[in-house]
Order: sequence, then C-alpha cells, then structure tokens
Amino acid sequence: MLGKLKLYLDLIRWNRPAGWLLLLWPSLAALWVAAGGFPGWHLMVVFTLGTILMRSAGCCINDVADRDFDKHVKRTANRPVTSGRIGTREALLVGAVLALCAFGLVLTTNAATIAWSFAALAVTLLYPYAKRHVSMPQAVLGVAFSFGIPMAFAAVQGDVPLLAWGLLLGNLFWVLAYDTEYAMVDRDDDLKIGMKTSAITLGDKDVPAIMGFYGAYLAIWAALLPVPRQSPLFALGWAVAIAQVVWHFGLIRRRTREGCFKAFRLNHWLGFSVFAGVVLGYGF
Repeated sequence: MLGKLKLYLDLIRWNRPAGWLLLLWPSLAALWVAAGGFPGWHLMVVFTLGTILMRSAGCCINDVADRDFDKHVKRTANRPVTSGRIGTREALLVGAVLALCAFGLVLTTNAATIAWSFAALAVTLLYPYAKRHVSMPQAVLGVAFSFGIPMAFAAVQGDVPLLAWGLLLGNLFWVLAYDTEYAMVDRDDDLKIGMKTSAITLGDKDVPAIMGFYGAYLAIWAALLPVPRQSPLFALGWAVAIAQVVWHFGLIRRRTREGCFKAFRLNHWLGFSVFAGVVLGYGF
C-alpha cells in the first residue's frame, strides 16, 4: 500500500511543488485585484486546493500522452507511467479523480466560475498534444497555466472583464519565459525524438527571447494593475522580480542544463514577488 502511494505521489510530482506554485501565484494575485483586496478565506482555499489538484491531474494526463517520448529523455525516463510501474488506465483514473475533486471545489463558487472551468479543462487536455504540432507549444501551456486569472475574476465578480484577459496575456509571457528555460534542459533529447518546443524554434535567440518574455510580463501587469497608484509597496515587489530576472539571465546565458533547470525551478519566487507586491499594494 505504501509503495503504491509513493508511486502516485511520484506521478503527481508531489516532491516538486514549484509546478503548482507557478499556477498559484497569478491566480491569487488575480483574486486580490478582482476583490480590490483580500478576497476572503473561502476563495483562497478553493483556488489553492484547486490549483494543487488540477496541476496533479495535469501531470497524470501529460505522462500518459508523453509516455512514448519520455523514455527517450534522460530527465523523464523513470517517470511511473513511462517506466511501466503505473498503467495508463490507472494514471488516467487517478487524474480523473483529482480533476473531479477540483470540480467539487469549483461547485462551491458561482455559475460563471463553473462555466469557465470547462474551458480551463479543455486547454489542459489540449496541451500535451500541442507538442506534436505547434512550434511554440509553450504558448498553449501559457493559456492553461493562466486560466486561473479569468476564473478568479469570475469567482469574485461573476464576470470576466477585459482586465482579466489582459492579465492573462501578460502571464502567458511569463510562462513562455520559464517554460522555454525548462525546454532548454531537454533540447538535445527533444531534437532526437522530433518534439516541438520553443527552445528548438527560437534556436540561438532563446536567451534574448526569454528576457523579452520576462519584460513583457512585468510591463503588461504593471501597466494594467491599478495598484501602483495606491501604494509604493507595489513597486518593491516589482523591483525584487526584476532583480530575479537579471539573476536568471546569469543562470541561462551559457545554456547549461544545470543553469537552465535552476532558473526554471526557482521561477515561483518571481511569481511570489509579483503576488506580494499586489498584496502589499492593496494592503492585506
């Protein structure tokens, strides 16, 4: 029993919380913006637990879809589905249970959030297969990883204003930045197996493109959010985020596997800095 539990925890990447933190910070920031301050504990719990559950479900779907590719990539060859320790049906069942639990949380919100959750699920299911056909599949992931933003506005306001879509666009650039760093880790293996990634598409323009993606993310959010007019503490969060972008440039500029993976793995701190700036700007 304990052995099976460990396999399930490996399947959902329980020991790698960076994955769900990358989803969580923009969603919580959007809740704060939509509510004009603290959105209440109910929505905080729903979006935090829902983020963890849906990221875990996404890992199950992704591993089943990529099982034949992952065995050719050094970093992923030992994943439970790829290595045969968990069957595809079992992995999909685990993913379905996790997704249903997340949907149960969504049912405690409102009709608008419930409706948008189906669109979020559709994009989540689409992403693993985009890597076969889209030259920049990270853009599809960017939409999937940013869908907590319009859902947050729907949960608070019962509607999704233009501001939410603007913030989603900005966050998409952040996903492009960190997931291109991630793709740079596996570029050699992905070239051999014919996988499409932004790191391959961008070629030797990958590092400047990543810096541009970071800049677009921070600029779009700073331009759209009303927080800067309320508190200078918002600027503090942005300054910390910019300092991290500079640090990440130092990590990835030589394109080493170790440096690129470290930059990706620590991106959740950049997201936290932006979230903290928003919280401090509105006042907790």
